[in-house]
Amino acid sequence: MRLNDYLDKGASLGIDEPCLTMAENTLSYGQVQALSFTIARALRRSGVAVGEKVAILSANDPIAFSCVFGITRAGAVWCPINPRNEAAENRDLLAAFDCTCLIYQSGFAALVDQILPDLPQLTTVVCLDEERPGCQSFDQWVDGLGYETGSADARSDEAGADEAGADEAWEGEAWEAAAADDLAMIVGTGGTTGRPKGVMLTGRNLETMTALTLMGYPFRGRPTYLALAPLTHAAGVLCFPVLASGGEVIIMPKPDVGDFLRLIEKHRVTHTFLPPTLIYLLLGHPALDTTNLTSLQCFWYGAAPMSATRLEEAITRIGPVMAQLFGQTEAPMMISMLPPAEHFDADGGIALDRLGSAGRPAPLVTVAIMDGDGRLLAHGERGEIVVRGSLVMAGYYRDPAATAQASRFGWHHTGDIGYLDDDNYLFIVDRLKDMIITGGFNVYSAEVEQAILQHPDVQDCGVIGLPDDKWGERVTAVVQLRPGHSLSSADLATFVKARLGSVKAPKQVEIWSDLPRSKVGKVLKGEIKNQLVLSAG
Repeated sequence: MRLNDYLDKGASLGIDEPCLTMAENTLSYGQVQALSFTIARALRRSGVAVGEKVAILSANDPIAFSCVFGITRAGAVWCPINPRNEAAENRDLLAAFDCTCLIYQSGFAALVDQILPDLPQLTTVVCLDEERPGCQSFDQWVDGLGYETGSADARSDEAGADEAGADEAWEGEAWEAAAADDLAMIVGTGGTTGRPKGVMLTGRNLETMTALTLMGYPFRGRPTYLALAPLTHAAGVLCFPVLASGGEVIIMPKPDVGDFLRLIEKHRVTHTFLPPTLIYLLLGHPALDTTNLTSLQCFWYGAAPMSATRLEEAITRIGPVMAQLFGQTEAPMMISMLPPAEHFDADGGIALDRLGSAGRPAPLVTVAIMDGDGRLLAHGERGEIVVRGSLVMAGYYRDPAATAQASRFGWHHTGDIGYLDDDNYLFIVDRLKDMIITGGFNVYSAEVEQAILQHPDVQDCGVIGLPDDKWGERVTAVVQLRPGHSLSSADLATFVKARLGSVKAPKQVEIWSDLPRSKVGKVLKGEIKNQLVLSAG
C-alpha cells in the first residue's frame, strides 16, 4: 500500500466523514482526497518525477499533512523534516536526501531563507500559508488544478468545494501504482550517535506497522485520534491505521497539556500518543482528575523508557488504557507491544513486574538477543536486541557501510541491550553506548534511572559514566525534581543504594532545574556528560 491508500480506504467507509480537524475547522475524507489529487497534479506540473524526494517543513497542520498524500499519489517520496532542528542540520538533511521540492510553513521562513542558497537542487519551493519572495505560495502553486484558492484560514472550507467535479476530473488520470517495496519515505535518525542518517522506509514497512497496530491494540468503532506530538515522528505514522479505519485525526498545532485534556473530553478521543516526558507533565496537571477520559480505548506511550512507578500512577489515574509500543526509526513503532490488557494480571491487579518490560515481540516480527559474535542467546541472557521481518527498513539512504553495519549476521541491530524472559516479554536494559563499567562491573544506566524515578520527588533524570581514577567510571546521576519539591544528593544516593546496592548507586548526584533534551524530548546524555566534564575543568 501507498500512504494515500490509507486515506482512500477511510474515504471508502464514508467520504463525508470528518478526517482532519484543527481548532474549529474540519476537512472531510472527500476534501482531503480532493486536496491530495490537486497537490499531486501540482507536483507533476512542477516537474517532480516519480521517485523524487519532497520535503515538508511544518508544525502540525492539516494542509501540510494532506501534502503527504499528494506526494505519495504522485509517486514521489515523503521526507519529513523536523521543525525543531537547527538550520544547519535541516540543510544537511535536505542535501543528503536529494530533495528537489520543499513545502514549508511561513513560521520557518527565516530558516528557509538561511539554507536555500546552499541547496540549488531545490527547484520547487512552496510556502503553505503566505506569499513570500523567492518561492510560490501554495495557492499560486495549485492554481487552476481543482483547488479553490483563498486565505489559509478558509482552506478547510474550500479544499473540496467542488468534489463532484474533481471526481470526474480524476477519471482517466494515470496515477502510477507503487509496488510494496517501493520507497515511501526517508526519515532522519535522531543524530544521538553522530550525523543523522536517512532511514529508507518502504510501503511494505509501513503496511506491516499499520497491520500490527490494528491487530494488537483496541479499535472499536470509528477511532478519534488526538495528535499532540509532532506529525514528523511517531504521532504521524500512527495516523495511518486510524485513517484506514475511517477515523478522525484531531491535530494540535503546539503542545499544551491542558488543551490536550480539554480536547479528549470535547471530541470523545479514543486513541492518543505521548512520550513519557509529556505523560509526566500530564500527571502533574490539576485538571487531570476532573477530566472525563472514559472515551479512551488506547493511550500509547513510547519513544523513551517510562518509569514503572509513574506508569502505575497513569494506569490508576487515567484508566486501564495505557499501551506501550517499542520500535525505532529503522523498524517503526512495533518491534514489541504491550497492549492495555497486558498491564494487568489474571486477577485484575496491575502487573507490576511487567510494567518495566516493552511487551512481547509483535506477531509479524522476529526478535532475538545476540552477543557480539553473532550467537543468539537463551532466555534471560543479556545481549543486543536484534530484529527480522518486513517491519525492518530497506537501509540507510546512500550509506551502504552503515546499512551493512546495522544488518550484520542477517539481523537488524537495534543498539539496545536487553533480554527475553521465560514468558517472552522483552526487557530493555540500556543502550549499548550508555553502559557504564565501574570497578569491573557492568552497570546499565537505564536500570539506575528506573530506581531514581521511583523517588516521589524526582521528575526525570539521566545517568552517565564519568572518568574516575579509582573505579574507571563512576555512576553519575543528573536529576530534575518535580516542581515545588526538594531532595538532597545524599538522600537520593541512599535511596538508590537500598534498591540496587552500592555498585549501582550513583557516586555523584547533580540536581539541575532542567535537563538537555532532543527535539523529541529524549534526555541527551552526551550533552550532560559534556557539561559535567567542562565544569570539572
